[in-house]
Amino acid sequence: MSAIADRPEATLEPMMLYMGRRAREAAAGLALASTETKNAALNAMAARIEADAGKILEANRQDVEAARAKGRDAAFIDRLALDGARVAAMAKGLRDIASLADPVGEVMARWRRPNGLEISRVRVPIGVIGIIYESRPNVTADAAGLCLKSGNAAILRSGSESFLTSLVIANSLSEAVVSSGLPEAAIQLVPTVDRSAVGFMLGGLGGAVDVIVPRGGKDLVGRVQAEARLPVFAHLEGVCHVYVHEAADLDMAKQIVLNAKMRRTGICGAAETLLVDRKAAPTHLAPLVEMLIEAGCEVRGDPDAQHANSRVKPASEEDWPKEYLDAIIAVKSVDGLDEAVEHIARYGSQHTDAIVTEDRAAAEAFLARVDSAIVLHNASTQFADGGEFGMGAEIGIATGRFHARGPVGVEQLTIYKYVVRGEGQTRP
Repeated sequence: MSAIADRPEATLEPMMLYMGRRAREAAAGLALASTETKNAALNAMAARIEADAGKILEANRQDVEAARAKGRDAAFIDRLALDGARVAAMAKGLRDIASLADPVGEVMARWRRPNGLEISRVRVPIGVIGIIYESRPNVTADAAGLCLKSGNAAILRSGSESFLTSLVIANSLSEAVVSSGLPEAAIQLVPTVDRSAVGFMLGGLGGAVDVIVPRGGKDLVGRVQAEARLPVFAHLEGVCHVYVHEAADLDMAKQIVLNAKMRRTGICGAAETLLVDRKAAPTHLAPLVEMLIEAGCEVRGDPDAQHANSRVKPASEEDWPKEYLDAIIAVKSVDGLDEAVEHIARYGSQHTDAIVTEDRAAAEAFLARVDSAIVLHNASTQFADGGEFGMGAEIGIATGRFHARGPVGVEQLTIYKYVVRGEGQTRP
């Protein structure tokens, strides 16, 4: 079996509409699938990923070589490249999703009205999820697994640079799904890198797609948010901050800042701006800046940061809202918690922001006042990840105002309906 939809006609639009119809039909079956069947499929998907690791890595080698030939930067290559450990992590992620509680059918609330009607709010799948992503081929497995566990059909559209890898992964997943007795169209990969396919998905494929999830750079996400005719779970940028408060422990601050910036610089949870309380600057600013520079990070700072280390480059106004996705960080001194919160509100992207402090009251004020999808106290921003939240994996980080905010996992891929049980009641 193949993850590629059969082509009923030669042109792209009929093919995309056909994929939408198949996904809608598959979603109807998935919504009624038992937890045991879905978990068996997820475990079969994991086993198939492991069995096909050689094919996946060979396809990825070709994708990486092509990306390097196009001059793609190191951060892009890091997001694209797979190795044995990353393939194993994909399989583990699928098994982790299988181990999660099934949200479908959960009774969220139940009450009885004076007229005897019993009303329940029950979790149900959204339906058909369209996922548009660029360079991360592991999204293929994560998104497919999360959609399947939550009873949704998935239409996946990978970027051109990761297409070969995503194709092999999607085919492996689809074959495992079919072997488990679920519909083949539960997982479909758009079989073209033609960008017009994105436009068709943003139009909803004739009403077949219920929500779009973009995973990629600012250009992709911006286009999706501007053109989509259906709901979007997305974040435009990950402009994440670490605020080192006046009561921060220096050793802890160094560990957190280094990890938040340098563990993986190309992910959306990487810290892009370091704010240091001016009261802590005499003891904390120079060591933090020195540590970052010695770790290979370029520091662009305000006059205080430049004074702390002669290797700091002057920061411009454009640096404060910048998502570098690289070993570059902006550093600024702030006059206390109020200015830190104001800076984050002005320049941040409501993604992930952290405070480092031993002052519990200051921490609670920061957590309450910073209006981001994820806020942390004494922890790295790189914990902005569904797996780290115990969700098994994530389909993305949402910063909007829908029911799904932060890591989008199986629960966030459900909606609810009201089930009303009566005994012949009529409304007067």
